[in-house]
Amino acid sequence: MTTYLLAGGGTAGHVNPLLAVADRIRASDADATVLVLGTSEGLEARLVPARGYELIVVPRVPFPRRPNGAALRFPARFNAAVRSVTDVIRSRGVDVVIGFGGYVATPAYLAARRAGIPIVIHEANAKPGLANKLGARLTRYVGVAFAGTPIRHARFVGMPLRPEIEELDRAATRSEALAFFGLVPDRPVLLVTGGSLGARRLNASMVESAAAVVAAGWQVMHITGDTAEVSDPGVEHYHLLAYCDRMDLALAASDFAVTRAGAATVSELCALGIPAVYVPYPVGNGEQRFNASPVLAAGGGLVVDDADFVPYWVRAELVTLLGDQPRRESMGRAAASVGVLDGTARMLDLMHEALAAR
Repeated sequence: MTTYLLAGGGTAGHVNPLLAVADRIRASDADATVLVLGTSEGLEARLVPARGYELIVVPRVPFPRRPNGAALRFPARFNAAVRSVTDVIRSRGVDVVIGFGGYVATPAYLAARRAGIPIVIHEANAKPGLANKLGARLTRYVGVAFAGTPIRHARFVGMPLRPEIEELDRAATRSEALAFFGLVPDRPVLLVTGGSLGARRLNASMVESAAAVVAAGWQVMHITGDTAEVSDPGVEHYHLLAYCDRMDLALAASDFAVTRAGAATVSELCALGIPAVYVPYPVGNGEQRFNASPVLAAGGGLVVDDADFVPYWVRAELVTLLGDQPRRESMGRAAASVGVLDGTARMLDLMHEALAAR
């Protein structure tokens, strides 16, 4: 019996691939034990127990960015976190640590090194995070979601996707999806989403342009996010949702998308062959623009800066693109050419390779 310790969390970009791998382990090996290492503050605190996995909580110990009191306290707190994870590894008989980035990943990698067990890493972003860059110095088993990711020992595996996305037959599910969201069958569907927290400019520009998009013959499913500051434009065929817990059906219904460029979003759209306009998140280290680079290079999407995504651009450029069916179909084929549907299986192969070489 193999015991796996999956480490990662904080954001959906870390938690979703972690859960996809956990589900595949459970489905392929009924005798395996799957433990998840996370914090009490991240999304994992809710999503991991809800999925039926044991969550082992360690304190959130961010790397200090400037000399201050937190920097002085960091070494002791960080060493305590490493000792705590080492104790878990030894007491629970953990055979391998699989890290997905985030605050808990670095203590997990160092604890695994201390305990002498294999380390496997998955880096979801095209611009790798600090934890995984450090972890990649300790192992040869590093899977990446995007080809060309600049991290040691990178091996392209794609993104581990949720089973409901991997197994989605868009054509067969489309009628069910349209009915679920109250959409009509005789208009193509534009999916608009800025992620769970929304995207102020993206949301506002789309709502202000609602009439123009609908007049072009489309219907819109606009997922605004929980903190959105927009109101329903009152335009027929323009549907606002604060949140969507059936993204598989949303994707089954969609013919085109306007979205942020989070790693999971880009990976899911490409895997399903859905063309998109990507509006990268303008704050942070710029990883979203890098995430969109492969599909942009293939011709399966467009990238528009957040500052440029204004109502005029929507009416002048997006509406024109939506009316060009041959171009949209070509973009869909190009997106699918860089998409990966078996990232979860490839990641498990990497894990088994690491275990076999132990």
